[in-house]
Amino acid sequence: MLRLSSASISRARPVLTAAPVFQYRAVATHLAPKEEGDISSVFRSLSGSDETERLPPRFADVKRRLVRDRGALHSSWNRLLARLKDETHLVKSQGSACIPQINFSDIRNAPAEFNDALRKRGVAVIRQVVPEDEARGYKEETERYVAANPSTKAFPPHNPAVFELYWSRPQLAARLHRNMTEVQKFLMSYYHSSDPNAMCSTQQPLTYADRVRIRQPGDAGFALGPHVDGGSVERWEKEGYGKAHVFDKIFEGRWEGFDPWELSTRLDATQDLYHGAGACSMFRMFQGWLGLSHTGPREGTLLVNPLLSLSTAYYLLRPFFTPKTQPAPQKDTGQYSSQFLDPENWVWADENSPDLQGAWPGHSQELNHKWHPHLDLPNTMVHVPRIAPGDYVAWHCDTIHAVDSVHAGTSDSSVMYIPVCPTTKANVEYARQQREHFLQGIPPTDFPGGVGESRHVGRPDIDAVMALAGGKEALRSFGLAPFDVPAGKEKGEVDVLKYANKVMGFCE
Repeated sequence: MLRLSSASISRARPVLTAAPVFQYRAVATHLAPKEEGDISSVFRSLSGSDETERLPPRFADVKRRLVRDRGALHSSWNRLLARLKDETHLVKSQGSACIPQINFSDIRNAPAEFNDALRKRGVAVIRQVVPEDEARGYKEETERYVAANPSTKAFPPHNPAVFELYWSRPQLAARLHRNMTEVQKFLMSYYHSSDPNAMCSTQQPLTYADRVRIRQPGDAGFALGPHVDGGSVERWEKEGYGKAHVFDKIFEGRWEGFDPWELSTRLDATQDLYHGAGACSMFRMFQGWLGLSHTGPREGTLLVNPLLSLSTAYYLLRPFFTPKTQPAPQKDTGQYSSQFLDPENWVWADENSPDLQGAWPGHSQELNHKWHPHLDLPNTMVHVPRIAPGDYVAWHCDTIHAVDSVHAGTSDSSVMYIPVCPTTKANVEYARQQREHFLQGIPPTDFPGGVGESRHVGRPDIDAVMALAGGKEALRSFGLAPFDVPAGKEKGEVDVLKYANKVMGFCE
């Protein structure tokens, strides 16, 4: 096995060799560090920003450039509203039961019913990925790490729930667990590419360091409403998702043709045009977390909107339309009247309006019942089923999700955020820099900066990572072993794995 040491990596000297011979080479860092902060930096609703503040006027031009055929787009909008009316009723009646579940032991022979439900809903629960005792141990060890390092930043400051930790031993153990690697490969298989030259490997996941949540009963500070990560205004901008033509069919008036599982159009998208304090620059096919405690609905857990392609089309088209008549107050039920929601009541918005409801540069896309009435968010944001330690929850990168506004349970609601990231050019470049930040003990580039854990007692070193990794694939995911370039694969996959070895500093 190729072995690396922290000294050899940080000094960019030749490492111990294996057959064939590889050498680590230094690569210049290209992203500036962000200001110190916490998870509230990501969301305007958590940071206390004025939600009535309007976007700069230039966004009216951004919207105008997207409209090529008003008739086609309006017709598409009307069809979407009709479909949403049926599907929101279905989700409302089914609730959490519409979220597919599978045991880790069954993922190699997943039933067709599970596959179909995942593709439609965009979310899944995978049971017993990590043994329960082991996952509970992760939380207990994390708590000891925080206790030994009281300088650890967290949000909310007065009652910490989300900790600015990225490099603790239990986090590394969970990310590098052999079963986690298998789950990530399994989930990536649901994507497909119409372009054989697309530079992506779904057989080799890459590690993405993220935070840990330990939310105590009664907490109402981490009240994170419906949102979508991976940028906000970038979804409409030519230089953002438009560069990769991700949502072209929706803006062309053919939302039914939009395939959220098409991989090739995602690779060149720019999710972070504004270097936001918590914006994500890495392509995460799925976001996800590993449960560390027993948690059920209304106990500080996750809610999702399982209308993947419909909700995506809706929040992208919503800025182009406005109601002719405003709704009367619905104090008793909080629901809008059928007359207000009827397509006949929705017309073209003022073309000079820059509004992109819930979007703001440098932040995630936020949604609410007022801005997005047809989604019926009070009823279609459903809880994930009851979770045990070691269960893994994953949701598609376009999925609207939220957390309980109040933790009404009697014990902590704890998770480690671990997404699913393929090997792409941009992801490799981020992972290479992430490796450098690990060696320094500072937060990864996507997150608020500062000294992080660089002075923390008990922070693991490179040798600890080598010991924790569950096989060569886990080491590769962290940038600590050269990537295999198998023969007989599509050209795009071969090219990206060769590129990965070059960027990571491994060369024959």
